[in-house]
Amino acid sequence: MILHCMKKSTWEERRNKDFWGKRNIEAEGFIHCSQPEFFWRVAPNFDSVEDEMVILCIDENKLSAKVKYEDGDNCGRSYPHVYGMINNSAVTAVLPFLRDENGWIKNPELEIFEDK
Repeated sequence: MILHCMKKSTWEERRNKDFWGKRNIEAEGFIHCSQPEFFWRVAPNFDSVEDEMVILCIDENKLSAKVKYEDGDNCGRSYPHVYGMINNSAVTAVLPFLRDENGWIKNPELEIFEDK
């Protein structure tokens, strides 16, 4: 499973589509994702977003697009980048992006994954 975070309003636009991500691909060349074990490292990137957010749980084996694990910023960790549109049939769950004054709160559904 890989995770992708977005505004809830964006998900509402995309949830009934067969495929989505064209804007992400046009802007970045791929769609950023994260493994659950590393999500705590990327979650702070969304601290300044005031809109309600969601976390998409994506079954990588059901994706029609290619996934490459890359260390784009030379941090010593590779993150999944989806090189193509995401088919909604690969989205297995949509979780709320939980947070408090200190930032992201790990979702109970993700507690089985040890932070690395």
